[in-house]
Amino acid sequence: MSNFGKVAVMYGGHSAERDVSLRSGKAVLNALQQAGVDAVAFDPAEQSLPALLNDVKAERVFIVLHGRGGEDGTMQGALQLLGLPYTGSGVLGSALAMDKIRCKRLFIAQQLPTAPFAVVHSETIDYAGLLDQLGGKVMVKPANEGSSIGMSAASTAAELEQAIAAALQYDSEILVERWINGREFTIAILGETVLPVVEMRTPRPFYDYEAKYQANSTEYLCPAPLTAEQTTVMQRDALAAFKAVGASGWGRVDLMLNEQGEHFLLEVNTVPGMTEKSLVPMAAKAAGLSFSELVLRILQQTLAVNHREQD
Repeated sequence: MSNFGKVAVMYGGHSAERDVSLRSGKAVLNALQQAGVDAVAFDPAEQSLPALLNDVKAERVFIVLHGRGGEDGTMQGALQLLGLPYTGSGVLGSALAMDKIRCKRLFIAQQLPTAPFAVVHSETIDYAGLLDQLGGKVMVKPANEGSSIGMSAASTAAELEQAIAAALQYDSEILVERWINGREFTIAILGETVLPVVEMRTPRPFYDYEAKYQANSTEYLCPAPLTAEQTTVMQRDALAAFKAVGASGWGRVDLMLNEQGEHFLLEVNTVPGMTEKSLVPMAAKAAGLSFSELVLRILQQTLAVNHREQD
């Protein structure tokens, strides 16, 4: 453990996902300390970045910041300028993965399956025409938020207008995606290893913020009940999507399987949740890794050759 030196576990931050980040960060910090790592908490909303070097004297950083300011490449760039190794994806991979619209365009360029979509920048659009174009029901998402924040479904022009207005409170660019009837899945990546598929089942209209963090009615199945062929193909495309956006180290890819058995990639997460209900630890456990082993594997990647030079 001495190889790691002083590790700053960076969590909290200023984003809309601060509360989830606080829970994730505390879980990671406790696991590292219990494993014998010299780890300390660091909240960039309360401490200045120069303090990492001057006061904390950190030698590397375990990033558990969700959303803007931590998952979008800005913190990664700052840490590179400070000369501090950090966990997860580099600047480019973080920035691209955070942007759902650029993600979709990269998926299409790589001929990876993803649902049809449109991009909206304001509320002055033809709502009925857009609904018709995308099949009559849509999912509306801010381009650069996570944890389902600002997301809502719409199947009428009035609902779409309301959904876009709500999403515009979080971002100036909105993704409007064709609704997919079917099952929801996520696939975690650890280094070059694709972990078992997790299926999320909720009685709610979709796997939203409440289903993720508050409801007791959400079911998780891992490994997901899929055929061997479905599992193989979905894991293959998840890894391809992860690499397409330049992500590295660890992360999670979300996707859906429709009623016709076709799967569609949704997005890539480069700093997924690490709470008691989180999906990456669940997938790791199914692969035989404890939570402690998982966080140590993620941290160990910072000792390897600096993959971020390619950014």
